[in-house]
Amino acid sequence: MAKDYYNLLGVSKNSSEEEIKKAFRALAHQYHPDKKSGNEAKFKELNEAYQVLSDPEKRKKYDQFGASFEQMGGWESATGGAHWEDIMNAFRQGGARAGGNFGGNEFAGFSFDIGDIFSEFFGGRASSSSMSGASRSRSSRGRDIEIAIEIEFLEAVTGAERTLELKKFDKCSRCKGNRAEPGTPLITCKECGGRGEVSQTRQTILGVMRTSGQCGKCGGEGVFPKLNCKHCNGDGMERVAKKIKVRIPAGIQNGEAIRISGEGEISENAARYGDLYVGVRIRSHHKFKRDGDDIHSSELISFTQAALGDKIRADTAHGKVELKIPAGTESGTAFKLKHKGVPSLRGGGEGDHYVTVKIVVPERVSAKAKKLLNELKEEGL
Repeated sequence: MAKDYYNLLGVSKNSSEEEIKKAFRALAHQYHPDKKSGNEAKFKELNEAYQVLSDPEKRKKYDQFGASFEQMGGWESATGGAHWEDIMNAFRQGGARAGGNFGGNEFAGFSFDIGDIFSEFFGGRASSSSMSGASRSRSSRGRDIEIAIEIEFLEAVTGAERTLELKKFDKCSRCKGNRAEPGTPLITCKECGGRGEVSQTRQTILGVMRTSGQCGKCGGEGVFPKLNCKHCNGDGMERVAKKIKVRIPAGIQNGEAIRISGEGEISENAARYGDLYVGVRIRSHHKFKRDGDDIHSSELISFTQAALGDKIRADTAHGKVELKIPAGTESGTAFKLKHKGVPSLRGGGEGDHYVTVKIVVPERVSAKAKKLLNELKEEGL
């Protein structure tokens, strides 16, 4: 039974591209093999599902043919009612002879490449095993790396820089990804003639079928070292610790990620790197609260400052500023400090800072102050 990609990602068929991406990122972060709770098999399944559902054309074909090939209809009519699973089971077992009976229907012997059938439906070959080894090897891309860091509230406002230390697969330091011991050549594989794949034909219930698979001798590379690199034993890569400087832009939001192209792991053939995604968590601040690009805070003032007016020094993310309190200010009044908020990450200036003043009522007053307050009371104030 084919996999239900929507179910794997926990989304519905009506989900938007953004919803699918968000679901994948969350699950990939959870099951990443580098984590203690990681699951490499699950991670590969999630990545497979995302590769299809994130591509509009592939998703359209996937939705059209359903969660398994048994729902395609066209296959049933072409095989006289035989299901795709039945055909493939017979194929894997060697099947009946060409022209034999299957499900009460007869097939005439003919030759074709099963990869062509899959190409029509999915734009690819039957499976990774039947894909051109050399083509797949050259186009493969290394695994992406996801990590999370925490920064202070003020660093999110002004921007910051972090030096991260990663452990990842990179090109072998000795052979530079060539796989061969330095000074020794790469030899063209005689098994596949340098193509990276080998073909075979089999007699099945559908007739003579030709399949192509990765060459077992050269691993799909088409060439192999005459003498393996002594350091990596011919893998072309090694696990290394690497320090990377990451610039955190001013205005970044909590939960956003920074993509650093080419800083992921190297592919198995040491040809292409994946990317590094740095998820950012922002610690809360004891005084400031963020609302989009705006910042909110409060300041305490006395009764006389509110009644008579005054100037106070208010804290902002950019330092202290002078704030004028007009006479007769009520508790809870908010004053806007223009352009003292958070810089917009995508341009468009800065947000504002809103300072809400709160009048402090003293618990105890001196005899002199009490006399003055009584006089104000008599004046109706």
